[in-house]
Amino acid sequence: MVDRLFSDPELAELYDTLYAGRDDFAFCLPFVMSARTVLDVGCGTGELLHLAREAGHTGRLCGLDPAEAMLAQARRRRPDVEWVLGDPETARWEGEFELVVMTGHTFQVFVEDDRLRSSLASIRSALTRDGRFMFDTRNPAARAWEHWVPENGVEVTDPRGGVLRSWHEMEGPVAGGLVTFTHTLAGPRWDVPQTSRSTLRFLGTEALSSFLAEAGLRVAEQYGNWDAGPLTDSSPEIITVAVRS
Repeated sequence: MVDRLFSDPELAELYDTLYAGRDDFAFCLPFVMSARTVLDVGCGTGELLHLAREAGHTGRLCGLDPAEAMLAQARRRRPDVEWVLGDPETARWEGEFELVVMTGHTFQVFVEDDRLRSSLASIRSALTRDGRFMFDTRNPAARAWEHWVPENGVEVTDPRGGVLRSWHEMEGPVAGGLVTFTHTLAGPRWDVPQTSRSTLRFLGTEALSSFLAEAGLRVAEQYGNWDAGPLTDSSPEIITVAVRS
């Protein structure tokens, strides 16, 4: 579920450096700690489940991701967590998890209706009767893509001590809620910058509710930011907690 750039083993090692101190993990951790069984869809390097173990979670934790390089990082850190290679479209669990969580705007990679429907159906099947599905997506009204320009890139120090620069750049106009962009990493460890190209889907609240309803899910809670503020037209996020209907 992660950026295609990090399917490369060398680049996967840099993921946590680039995305340290994430607000979504701080927000989601209490939900994880309150559930005995948790499935993290698009878990990447497993940071959220690592934090849960560090905080004392003793129940079942399972991470699902399609990038073997990312899971290799997760397995090295946490052998006491289940790490599964795959995606929610093909994964099959029946009533096993009190919480399914999808962070990092992973929800937005499902750009085709059929993929989104099959993924949501699988997630619903994985939930216990009273289970919750928690995910985030950027609010299209906030037009985040307008800020995806090289000038807004960030610099971090990589584990080798070199300065690493990361930036996103939008390609072409927004069409049907789809935004195509590139992500580039540049630093002394490479002769040329490393670049990937991706497309994300921006869905508003009505479309989200409709897809959830088709899958037998309904919205229980929604927030507009990682401070648990209310969802408004100008909110940067649509953070949703859904339950089985």
